[in-house]
Order: sequence, then structure tokens, then C-alpha cells
Amino acid sequence: MELQQILGYLGALLIGVVLGLIGGGGSILTVPILVYLMFVNPVTATAYSLFVVGISALVGAIRNIQKGLVDFRTAIVFAVPAFIAVYITRKFIVPAIPEELFSIGNFLVTKNIAIMLFFAIVMLIASISMIKNNRKDSCEETIIQYNYPLIVIEGFVVGILTGIVGAGGGFLIIPALVLLAKLPMKKAVATSLLIIAIKSLIGFIGDVETLDIDWIFLLSFTSISVVGIFLGIYLNKFIEGKKLKKGFGWFVLIMAIYIILKELT
Repeated sequence: MELQQILGYLGALLIGVVLGLIGGGGSILTVPILVYLMFVNPVTATAYSLFVVGISALVGAIRNIQKGLVDFRTAIVFAVPAFIAVYITRKFIVPAIPEELFSIGNFLVTKNIAIMLFFAIVMLIASISMIKNNRKDSCEETIIQYNYPLIVIEGFVVGILTGIVGAGGGFLIIPALVLLAKLPMKKAVATSLLIIAIKSLIGFIGDVETLDIDWIFLLSFTSISVVGIFLGIYLNKFIEGKKLKKGFGWFVLIMAIYIILKELT
């Protein structure tokens, strides 16, 4: 096994550890690890990422369901438009994007470059969200209020974004649940994992029908990531996740800048 592949599998472990430690954010690393360390085509990498993210989020969601932290009503209202949007995006929109988009002078912008650049922009937004992180962990039992039209619209928008870049979108979902459904922070984080699991795995179904999936590689990569989640959960007893979140945000910011520079040069 080559050094880069070993680093790729260590990256899979890191994805899980980050998810276990801070409850999100790790999935933003999946596509760069698959593309730059495992040499997976960006379109296929975003598909694989949906599966890795979906399974990883499902593990976290099951733990939160056992703790009674998941608000199923909100999850369903958000997840239904989200998974419809992800499925449509993966099944029809992504395959319809031409391989060559446009050129600026001698620089040709291809489908793969455009996807990675768009992904880098999403990483930039996610990193700023993690670095700022002004949210308070409210344990108060506020009255849950539902702004159905806005929750549905937000679900659809997040679904399209997830479909294009293969990231979970927790940094968009959690604020939406807090602001639109008035969920306390702990419930919002827990509920977002269930939403991410549902929309990611259903979105991946759209890829099974259009891409050749290397199941042995995908399942082994995902298994290592899941092991990382349990390792992260264990480490969480000794390390405070909140303090790590800001540091990880800076790491994601550097990664985003690296991707932009790599794709444009």
C-alpha cells in the first residue's frame, strides 16, 4: 500500500474522530481526502462522501435517539424536501453538467475543477461558522415553534448544496433548526445528525444508478471512519470539543485556501 493511501485511510479515521469529538464538521474533509490522497474522481468522491457522511451521521443519530434528544417532527419536515433535492441533484443535475464549462484565456474550467472550487467555497463558509461559533448551548426547554414554509425552503436549498459537494451541511442545518424551529442547541445538533443521515443516504441512491461504485473500498473507508467516531466519543471525555472546534475551523480554512490554489494553478 502506497504512503498516500495509508494517509488516506488515516484521514478516514480523522473524519470519524472529529465527528465524535465536536459532533460535526469532519465530513467537510471527506472529499479532499478522497480526491487528493485516494485519487478518486471529484464527482465520484462527492458520491462516496454522501455514503460516508450518511453512515457516520446515522451512528451519531442512533446514539442521540437513545438519549431522547432528537425532535422527529422537525427532522421529517426538514429532511423530506432535503432528500428530494439531494436525489434530484445527484440523479439528474450533476450528470447533466458538461465536462468542459468555459475557459478564461488558456485556463479551461472543467466540471471537476468547478466542483472542487465550489466545495472550497462551502469549506470557507463552514470554517468561518466554526471559528466564530457564537452559539450558546442552551439547555432550556423552549417552546418549539415551526415556521413550516421556511424550514421546507431551507431543507431544499441544503439538499441541493449537499448533492453538489457531498458534505453534510450541519453548519447550515443547525442554525436553521435553532432559528426556524426554536430548538434548544443540544436538540438541534442531535436532530441535524438524523437529517444529514437521511438526506445523504437517499441522495447516494441517485449515484448507485449512475456511477460504478467500488463497494470494497467504500465500505472499508466508511468502516474506518465509524471506528474514528467511537474513538472521538471516547476522547471527548478528556478533551473539550468546543475548544477544538475553533482550531478545526482554522484547519478547514487553510484546507479551503489550499484547494483553491491547487485547482487554479
